[in-house]
Amino acid sequence: MAIELDRALRQQAVASIERYFEQELDQRIGNIAAGALLGFFLEEIAPLVYNQAVAHVQERLAQRVAELDLEIHEDEFQYWRRRETPPRGRR
Repeated sequence: MAIELDRALRQQAVASIERYFEQELDQRIGNIAAGALLGFFLEEIAPLVYNQAVAHVQERLAQRVAELDLEIHEDEFQYWRRRETPPRGRR
């Protein structure tokens, strides 16, 4: 699955790459080169980050599902137990 950015986000990312080159490396990189570099990162490295994020989400969901029993558990057959327990204040 290719990771793609919508047009506005892609433009922001290209502008950020251009700014990074200019401010951090004291080099100018053109719009086309910055776009190509972004394309390379999206194809080559983004899937790694994406897969790690998916694995993290799966782990968190598994933890939440495991906790569901504790959060929403209801004891069965409680009618007679409640009837056998005298109400508070009455003796």
